[in-house]
Amino acid sequence: MFHGVFTQSLLGKARDRGVVDIRVQDLRLYCEDKHRTADDRPFGGGPGMVLKAEPIYKALQELKAGTPLRGLGKKKKAQRPTVVFMSPQGQALTQSLADELSQRNHLVILAGHYEGIDERLMDWVDLEVSIGDVVLTGGEIPAMALVDCVARKKAGVVKEEASLTWDSFAAGWGGRLDCPHYTRPSEWQGRPVPKVLLSGDHKAVQSWREEMSRKATEKKRPDLLEREKKKMKK
Repeated sequence: MFHGVFTQSLLGKARDRGVVDIRVQDLRLYCEDKHRTADDRPFGGGPGMVLKAEPIYKALQELKAGTPLRGLGKKKKAQRPTVVFMSPQGQALTQSLADELSQRNHLVILAGHYEGIDERLMDWVDLEVSIGDVVLTGGEIPAMALVDCVARKKAGVVKEEASLTWDSFAAGWGGRLDCPHYTRPSEWQGRPVPKVLLSGDHKAVQSWREEMSRKATEKKRPDLLEREKKKMKK
């Protein structure tokens, strides 16, 4: 599942150049029975299967993340990779969280499956992250999304790094949504490009983009403006 995503486009090029190092660990390699069983029925009954603790623990040990959080000293915490568990019960994945995670040197992303993982493994999890209030068949797609939005913030992944400043939610817009964009031809099916974008007046263009960013945010994500107001009051 991961091969296509991690070998194409900007991620693939960044890996080829050694800008980011992305590796996929197969939990079945850490299972010792002849069937390489990574899951089992839940205690107490009920539907579905649960990923077993031991294979995941062994994988975490190999990735130098096999020490539980409780009882760790500050020095050990600094040396230990950040373990992120993709789960619908986690905090929402936002651009600010992606920016924060992009500053970490080593992330270990655990993709849940079925009914999730054995709860005892949560002692090894630093952060539980969700891509939205929705349940997927597994955590693989959310893990890919997390890798993508974190990796693109690393220097050298995106060719025009200035464009990162003007993404939706980024600093250029003050956390608001991006403005509308147009390209050639200047008129398509009777729909012309706004004249200001053809004027060559860079100040007027930027003013128009700022206005359009605010209007788009008011229409589509008014909650972002409320969040901005709260920050200003603080």
